[in-house]
Amino acid sequence: MIPNRTALGKATDAVVVENLRKSFRVKGGTVEAVRGIDLRVARGEIFGFLGPNGAGKTTTLRMLTTLLPPDGGRALVAGADVAGRPQDVRRRIGYVGQRGGADSAATGRENLVLQARLYGQRKAEASARAAELIDLVQLSEFADRPALTYSGGQRRRLEVALGIVHHPQVLFLDEPTAGLDPQNRANLWDRVRALRATGTTVFLTTHYMEEADALCDRVAIIDHGAIASEGTPRELKQCLGREMVLIKPGPAARPLEDLRRDLAAQRFVEEARIEGETIRLSVGDGGQALPAIVARLQSDGVPLETVSLSAPSLDDVFLRQTGRSLRDAGKGEQS
Repeated sequence: MIPNRTALGKATDAVVVENLRKSFRVKGGTVEAVRGIDLRVARGEIFGFLGPNGAGKTTTLRMLTTLLPPDGGRALVAGADVAGRPQDVRRRIGYVGQRGGADSAATGRENLVLQARLYGQRKAEASARAAELIDLVQLSEFADRPALTYSGGQRRRLEVALGIVHHPQVLFLDEPTAGLDPQNRANLWDRVRALRATGTTVFLTTHYMEEADALCDRVAIIDHGAIASEGTPRELKQCLGREMVLIKPGPAARPLEDLRRDLAAQRFVEEARIEGETIRLSVGDGGQALPAIVARLQSDGVPLETVSLSAPSLDDVFLRQTGRSLRDAGKGEQS
């Protein structure tokens, strides 16, 4: 029996997931890609799925968009059951994958008109919708150029427009800004916020902490196929109740690992780790800890290039939940 919306979700829910699971057979055994996750996304919010490559983000997204059958659990998307009513789900959602789907030889406008026509819009309606989207995602200056001439940021905006040409209730974005420079990333964030303003629910995956923090109303942190934590970015960071001291020693300093071990042993330091050329310290009271840390380093003759105090980040939340840094967790893993 297919569960109805009242059995699984509420009218205010855009996405509801209960105990969703997916495994893959590989040489030598089975890999649990998604291990019984539960999620609830409200209509009209931007929801972020944050985690390293290989954490299960894309697998979950492919199940919610009916591209991959789940092994177990239940999911409703836009009020339709993913397993029992996949055609209804597809009509109600938009999906922009990591590889996109624009025809490179066609212009941006031609891509949009064709997509609208494929969704059953009449010629005049399709042309009007294309013009509306060109304005929404700011493609006007190059809408009539072949898509193959677009920059990465321009092409990504076109792909987002293609994903919403049919007025979907829920838009799924898989790593929407991967590979974009900071300016194009910020531009795409603005376009996503504009979609939310029209009432569209946005469900995106990302491994960029800054993106989840700046863009998402709520975030779920996933690692090894399981949800490690969920809440607003502010709630997740406040749970730590700590501040961060960032120290970049001068070029004549001792090896970073030696300094990290010395600082980690201090009573006012809760955690210490190395990020690039910087030592990141987690402390309970930055106002008291910072002078003590600087004094200790100066007494040891350690030259300092920069020292700063900051609030915790989502990477600090990830570290607390999983025991490793999100900046390093995905290195060498597959999506």
